[in-house]
Amino acid sequence: MSKATDSTERTLVTGGTGTLGRQVVPQLRAAGLDLRILSRSQREDEAGIEYVTGDLVADTGVAAALEDVRVVVHLAGGNKGDDVAAGHLAEAAARAGVQHLVFISVIGADAVPVGWLRSQHAAEDAIVASGVPYTILRAAQFDDLVLTLVEKMSKLPVIPAPGGLRFQPVDSGEVADRIVELVLDRPAGRVADLAGPKVYSLRELIDGYLRARGKRRPKLPVRIPGKAGRAYRAGDNLNVTSAAHGRRTWEEFLSTRVGAARSRTISS
Repeated sequence: MSKATDSTERTLVTGGTGTLGRQVVPQLRAAGLDLRILSRSQREDEAGIEYVTGDLVADTGVAAALEDVRVVVHLAGGNKGDDVAAGHLAEAAARAGVQHLVFISVIGADAVPVGWLRSQHAAEDAIVASGVPYTILRAAQFDDLVLTLVEKMSKLPVIPAPGGLRFQPVDSGEVADRIVELVLDRPAGRVADLAGPKVYSLRELIDGYLRARGKRRPKLPVRIPGKAGRAYRAGDNLNVTSAAHGRRTWEEFLSTRVGAARSRTISS
């Protein structure tokens, strides 16, 4: 691996306080990088970390955040506007002479016709079109995100279980490790997708969560209609052939996250 940056060059991280960012930032600091984190709220600077305020969707504070920056790590995301945010960031990065833009995207961004995934694909396109040397990593849904989904569904008296809907959840820590490797390397374009080690139906994910919580719920089979349903049934949100695979399974994640929490509740 050829290191593309050194401790004298500044690296801007967006989404540095999110699920992925909280794991990426300490590793980049440990690698000796001087960091700047773009946030929508004011925060106190830390050793080796400068916080600046700005809003990527509104395109405020972005140009200032990119001053003296050579590498950008774009981890920020939301329910909407990711394509707009990436476009503003990529355009500003091009003007600032950024040498490497690393972006985390989602497997199936160009194949599953749902709004959020389409916005991820548009964000990728904006980065590629900017002319800034880039690296794009598509990852599967994080275990943390899938847990949020099944937790909400499991609160229902009857849980809908869409047939053919499968996921390949990946540990966010393993994604963070891969992001750090890519930041410290040269721009590589679109790299191999990163997915978890196993494919699960949504029903299997829900059943695993209920077992970990010691609960039961009836389930109602449903069918996802239209083009999105066909894409999910075809596995377009998966990558079982060419993806790099993580090691931590859904069961191991649940044992750590849900099992430990249940044990504390019982003991108290």
